Amino acid sequence: MEEGKSVASMRAAELVMAGVFLAFGALVMWDSKRLGSAWADDGPQAGYFPFYIGLFIVVASAANIFRALNLGEKGRAAFVEWGQLKMVLSVMLPTCVYVALIANPWFSLGIYLASALFIAYFMWRLGKYGPAKIVPVALGVVVFFFLMFEIWFKVPLPKGPIEAALGFN
Repeated sequence: MEEGKSVASMRAAELVMAGVFLAFGALVMWDSKRLGSAWADDGPQAGYFPFYIGLFIVVASAANIFRALNLGEKGRAAFVEWGQLKMVLSVMLPTCVYVALIANPWFSLGIYLASALFIAYFMWRLGKYGPAKIVPVALGVVVFFFLMFEIWFKVPLPKGPIEAALGFN
């Protein structure tokens, strides 16, 4: 994994994404047929418009696949290099963990504790801050948003064990 070495070519990236969208469009069309995608006596059936949107997605994806196969020398250019991918993953992976800590149906920390950990991690890892700055900022942001959403706006957000222990369900 050399820093300047290419992870994927433009052609490969275009083909993968066009293939994903082609499969998505085909799935939309297939399910729209199941719902009914014709024009009935009283107007369009439930799957009529989704079917044609899926069809447009399939046609556009096929055009992108054709274009990607005919990129020529430009198709060999690097889409992303290892250094760039590492930077993207340094944000994407913690974000996926953050979402999992909130939305996990079996064990959820709730949005507030997960957010405090998320803010603290990024301040430590990317900002290189110490605990003297991390703790007040992470807790201050979370307390502010708790007061704003739960108390002032009465908007219930996903709660975890800390909120349950404090009587907020």
